[in-house]
Amino acid sequence: MPQYLISVWHDDDYSDNDWSDPEIQRIGQQVGALNDEMAEAGVEVFGAGLKSNSTATVVRAVGGQVTMTDGPYAETKEQMGGFWVIEVPDLDSALEWAGKCARACELPVEVRPLQDG
Repeated sequence: MPQYLISVWHDDDYSDNDWSDPEIQRIGQQVGALNDEMAEAGVEVFGAGLKSNSTATVVRAVGGQVTMTDGPYAETKEQMGGFWVIEVPDLDSALEWAGKCARACELPVEVRPLQDG
Protein backbone atom coordinates (compact mmCIF):
# COMPACT_ATOMS: atom_id res chain seq x y z
CA MET A 1 0.00 0.00 0.00
CA PRO A 2 1.40 3.46 -0.83
CA GLN A 3 2.74 5.78 1.83
CA TYR A 4 2.36 9.55 1.90
CA LEU A 5 4.10 12.35 3.74
CA ILE A 6 1.80 15.00 5.19
CA SER A 7 3.97 17.93 6.24
CA VAL A 8 2.82 20.88 8.36
CA TRP A 9 4.03 24.36 7.40
CA HIS A 10 4.68 27.26 9.80
CA ASP A 11 5.67 30.88 9.27
CA ASP A 12 9.33 31.66 9.80
CA ASP A 13 8.64 33.03 13.30
CA TYR A 14 7.76 29.51 14.47
CA SER A 15 9.68 28.53 17.57
CA ASP A 16 9.44 25.86 20.19
CA ASN A 17 5.91 25.81 21.56
CA ASP A 18 5.05 27.21 24.98
CA TRP A 19 2.89 24.33 26.21
CA SER A 20 1.45 26.53 29.00
CA ASP A 21 -0.27 28.69 26.34
CA PRO A 22 -3.99 27.74 26.26
CA GLU A 23 -4.07 28.10 22.45
CA ILE A 24 -1.14 25.68 22.05
CA GLN A 25 -2.81 23.27 24.52
CA ARG A 26 -6.05 23.38 22.50
CA ILE A 27 -4.28 22.64 19.22
CA GLY A 28 -2.18 19.97 20.94
CA GLN A 29 -5.37 18.24 22.08
CA GLN A 30 -6.78 18.38 18.55
CA VAL A 31 -3.60 16.88 17.11
CA GLY A 32 -3.52 14.24 19.85
CA ALA A 33 -7.08 13.21 19.01
CA LEU A 34 -6.14 12.99 15.33
CA ASN A 35 -3.11 10.85 16.17
CA ASP A 36 -5.41 8.52 18.12
CA GLU A 37 -7.82 8.38 15.17
CA MET A 38 -4.97 7.55 12.77
CA ALA A 39 -3.72 4.80 15.07
CA GLU A 40 -7.21 3.32 15.43
CA ALA A 41 -7.66 3.39 11.64
CA GLY A 42 -4.28 1.72 11.16
CA VAL A 43 -2.97 4.38 8.76
CA GLU A 44 -0.25 6.07 10.81
CA VAL A 45 3.29 4.90 10.13
CA PHE A 46 5.08 7.69 12.02
CA GLY A 47 4.62 11.33 12.93
CA ALA A 48 6.48 14.00 14.87
CA GLY A 49 6.80 17.70 15.49
CA LEU A 50 10.07 19.43 14.66
CA LYS A 51 11.99 22.06 16.57
CA SER A 52 12.48 25.39 14.78
CA ASN A 53 14.82 25.62 11.81
CA SER A 54 17.30 27.58 13.93
CA THR A 55 18.27 24.19 15.43
CA ALA A 56 19.12 22.68 12.03
CA THR A 57 22.57 21.70 10.81
CA VAL A 58 23.25 21.32 7.09
CA VAL A 59 25.70 18.54 6.19
CA ARG A 60 27.24 18.53 2.70
CA ALA A 61 29.61 16.12 1.00
CA VAL A 62 31.53 17.66 -1.89
CA GLY A 63 34.56 16.04 -3.47
CA GLY A 64 34.86 13.59 -0.60
CA GLN A 65 34.93 16.38 2.02
CA VAL A 66 32.10 16.78 4.53
CA THR A 67 31.19 20.23 5.81
CA MET A 68 28.63 21.29 8.38
CA THR A 69 26.96 24.65 8.80
CA ASP A 70 24.42 25.87 11.33
CA GLY A 71 20.97 26.89 10.25
CA PRO A 72 18.44 25.69 7.74
CA TYR A 73 19.29 24.47 4.26
CA ALA A 74 17.01 27.02 2.61
CA GLU A 75 16.19 30.53 3.78
CA THR A 76 12.44 30.65 3.32
CA LYS A 77 9.45 32.40 4.82
CA GLU A 78 7.83 29.08 5.69
CA GLN A 79 9.31 25.97 7.25
CA MET A 80 8.22 22.43 7.96
CA GLY A 81 7.20 22.20 11.60
CA GLY A 82 6.06 18.59 11.74
CA PHE A 83 4.85 15.66 9.70
CA TRP A 84 2.99 12.39 9.49
CA VAL A 85 3.78 9.41 7.29
CA ILE A 86 0.60 7.49 6.55
CA GLU A 87 -0.16 4.32 4.62
CA VAL A 88 -3.44 4.44 2.71
CA PRO A 89 -4.83 2.89 -0.51
CA ASP A 90 -4.59 6.00 -2.72
CA LEU A 91 -4.09 9.74 -3.06
CA ASP A 92 -7.76 10.48 -2.41
CA SER A 93 -7.50 8.76 0.97
CA ALA A 94 -4.28 10.66 1.73
CA LEU A 95 -5.98 13.95 0.87
CA GLU A 96 -8.89 13.11 3.16
CA TRP A 97 -6.46 12.55 6.04
CA ALA A 98 -4.57 15.73 5.08
CA GLY A 99 -7.79 17.71 5.50
CA LYS A 100 -8.13 16.32 9.01
CA CYS A 101 -4.50 17.25 9.69
CA ALA A 102 -5.01 20.83 8.48
CA ARG A 103 -8.10 21.18 10.68
CA ALA A 104 -6.36 19.71 13.74
CA CYS A 105 -3.18 21.81 13.59
CA GLU A 106 -4.87 24.84 11.98
CA LEU A 107 -1.98 25.25 9.55
CA PRO A 108 -1.42 24.41 5.89
CA VAL A 109 -0.22 20.92 5.07
CA GLU A 110 1.41 19.44 1.98
CA VAL A 111 0.83 15.88 0.75
CA ARG A 112 3.52 13.99 -1.18
CA PRO A 113 3.74 10.31 -2.05
CA LEU A 114 6.85 8.46 -0.93
CA GLN A 115 8.88 6.80 -3.65
CA ASP A 116 8.24 3.09 -4.14
CA GLY A 117 10.95 0.60 -3.36
